[in-house]
Amino acid sequence: MEARLWNRFKNNIHLRRTTVLVMIILALYYVRAMMNTILLSFIFTYLIVHLVRFVQGKFKHVSDKLIVALTYLLIVVLLYFGLRYYVPVLVKQVTKMTKSVINYYQTNDVGWLMTQLHKYVSEKTISSQVKNSLTALTAALKGFGSVTMSFVMALVLSFFYTIELKEMQTFSQSFLKSDLFGWLFEDIAYFGRKFTNTFGVVLEAQFLIAICNTALTIVCLAIMKMPQIFALGLMVFICSLVPVAGVIISLIPLSLVAYTVGGIQDVIYILIMIAVLHTLETYILNPKFMSSKTELPIFYTFVVLLFGEHFFGTWGLIVSVPIFTFFLDILGVKNINSKQEKLQEARKRIEHKRLEK
Repeated sequence: MEARLWNRFKNNIHLRRTTVLVMIILALYYVRAMMNTILLSFIFTYLIVHLVRFVQGKFKHVSDKLIVALTYLLIVVLLYFGLRYYVPVLVKQVTKMTKSVINYYQTNDVGWLMTQLHKYVSEKTISSQVKNSLTALTAALKGFGSVTMSFVMALVLSFFYTIELKEMQTFSQSFLKSDLFGWLFEDIAYFGRKFTNTFGVVLEAQFLIAICNTALTIVCLAIMKMPQIFALGLMVFICSLVPVAGVIISLIPLSLVAYTVGGIQDVIYILIMIAVLHTLETYILNPKFMSSKTELPIFYTFVVLLFGEHFFGTWGLIVSVPIFTFFLDILGVKNINSKQEKLQEARKRIEHKRLEK
């Protein structure tokens, strides 16, 4: 009796896949503390694997291990130069800006302002605010350290996966041959392919958005005659890979550089530029590119982004549309096929017509 029920369960594909999907969701919920590392590892691995396939499509005899090794070597070199040259410049700009603020209060009579503030703000309130600020600063430093560790671990994990790409594929396929749980691994692979396809489509759209943001920012910086436009443009491009929030993240270094070049006036110009770009990305570029790549109406895309940001923060802006399109594909509402799948389907149709003739 039990064996018959077990076989009926395995043969009922819809029930079986629904159960597996619920298991995956529960597993991700229990490891939600590691979500930064998981998502970053997935993104890095996806990008490197597609880079390997792209290069090997152009140069078939190039080893995939050589491509991966050179790519990660380039990443390490860029990180080194960024930490070696860009971070000290940023620290110098922050220090200079802080000194300018201190000098302003030392050379100007602001005693009346402090007197007025003291009337309305008690010492107890000030002490409480200072404690809250220190707590927020400590939490921010811990968060930065956590994100940095997740970034490093994601790079390491993606490197070991991609450097042994063929071995990983061969070993992973061996799970499908399991007599007892082969069906489970087949369903996991099925959901993995579906999510990878939808995520790839959204990632491609975000690259287009980042290119548009970078181009517009470089034009504005050139008009303002800012120094080191190429370096600033590269920083804006990297930040723009984070949907919506990336434009705001780039505000801090841009404002510091603008302050050292033209003072508070250039900072105001930068704030206006960032506000315009943020509005453009949020209300035009993001919904338009996302909807065109996923073939979803702009209204649905925009609503999904709003709810994703509300419930999951910055990561919600990145994964909300892929998750939504993933469920649409799973439910059979709308199939989201990758370029490779569309090309394979077209080839199959051509081959079928040829055989019929």
